[in-house]
Amino acid sequence: MKNTLYKISIAASLLVGVAFTNTACTNDHIEDVEYLGAFSTENFFRNEQECFYALVGAYDVMRKNAGGFENMVTFFNAGSDDFYAGGGSSTDGAGIQGLSNYTINPTTIPASYWRDYYQGVSRTNVLIQKVPLADMSNATKNRFIAEAKTLRALYYFDLVKMFGNIPLILQPFTASDDLYNVPQASKAAVYSQIEADLLSAIPDLPVVVPADQKGRLSQGAARALLGKIYLYDNKKAEAAAQLAEVNGTPGGTSQYGYKLVANFASLWVTNNKFTTESIIEVNHTNLGNSDWSFWGQGNDEGNSICIMTSLRSYTRNDATAPDLVSGWAFNPVTENLFNFMQGDPRLDASIFNAKALKQSGKIDYSAAYMDSGYFLNKYLPTKDEVTTLPGAAELNYRQNYILIRLADTYLLEAEALNGTGARAQALLDAVRARVGLASVPVSLQAIKDERRRELIGEGHRWFDLVRWGDAPTVLASRGFKPNKNEVLPIPLTEMTGTALHQNPGY
Repeated sequence: MKNTLYKISIAASLLVGVAFTNTACTNDHIEDVEYLGAFSTENFFRNEQECFYALVGAYDVMRKNAGGFENMVTFFNAGSDDFYAGGGSSTDGAGIQGLSNYTINPTTIPASYWRDYYQGVSRTNVLIQKVPLADMSNATKNRFIAEAKTLRALYYFDLVKMFGNIPLILQPFTASDDLYNVPQASKAAVYSQIEADLLSAIPDLPVVVPADQKGRLSQGAARALLGKIYLYDNKKAEAAAQLAEVNGTPGGTSQYGYKLVANFASLWVTNNKFTTESIIEVNHTNLGNSDWSFWGQGNDEGNSICIMTSLRSYTRNDATAPDLVSGWAFNPVTENLFNFMQGDPRLDASIFNAKALKQSGKIDYSAAYMDSGYFLNKYLPTKDEVTTLPGAAELNYRQNYILIRLADTYLLEAEALNGTGARAQALLDAVRARVGLASVPVSLQAIKDERRRELIGEGHRWFDLVRWGDAPTVLASRGFKPNKNEVLPIPLTEMTGTALHQNPGY
């Protein structure tokens, strides 16, 4: 038993990059070992400890939401009407710029949005196959399998939202399998599988995750995900039923212990992790000592939204101004969103008005590409949050990313109820009352507007516009083309020599 943590990266051919974390007794140091070809699992997955290490590797892919330059949040923010791409110039990140102005193509789409999630699928497939054979209790086996199925559902949900018709792979590949002729499944088939995975998983997940296991999936997390997926699959009655189980009485504490926090702004305090409002939360840390050699490899453990969205060359001239870290100025807020938020109590917690502070002389900063003077405030890093441990400070911000929270599921359930009725009204009212806003008559448009206000910059707006069918109108000025830009192009590197068919229009 060596005191080494190995991250074994399997070379990804067409669809899979089988990789998982294989740890021994302790993690005194880390070594990256490239293993070309198929990974033999014959001498692994023998017991609970080894299966748990592999499960941790399966969870690791969730960091795609906020980790690395090619993270989900800043990328899809840039494609929405609420943000520009930003950055240093019009060529700073071909993928994020291409989504923002809808010139993205099979060459400029970052391949990681396909590759990383199929890597996650591959890890869960191996777990689901191997855990039943391991030496451990049946209860633990069932929980591990349930977590793996929930993660597989989550990763396939992201893939089908992004790419539409995708290969549906449910078994581990071996060296003798033909990786190049795997056909694409219909969206209906993918949704059917991920819904089945979640229904199977829910009974074997814990009702409440113990305090020392925060970040692992619970019954409430799987139900919330299932409800959201049902809504995307246009199964509104099923969505409403699952989300009602998660939400409980609007404004109260649900059966899973979920409750809206009293202070909206507190959700974005770095040390305020795993609140009662958090349903699925992705953990970030500076303990990995991430450095630039990790960058682009998916191995950095920090929240990259922080450095990416902060202002360039920021200077504080007045002690009353925030003591921010200078960053890369991606995702400047659009004037349209800033104007839309006027009079809303969530404005200051969500949007940093650098324009006003600069005009008053309290701060200075360098205008970057598509600068509006307004920045996403939820993830702006302050100097007291800079890591004191080894590694690049830019890659080691500890703020967690909340993938699903209770205000989100309140509004999803109200939408699933078609924006009508007493319960939909109560759900909408609870979200508004938390920030001191009066009731407005519930309707689908009121719910859409509330989602835009409540969830600013959390990566949901683009997907909302697409599933509502509003994207062709709202994003027309950006260059969005209907019947094309609702999905991304499949990366060219994944198409070459395979049976895959490119999405229409690309």
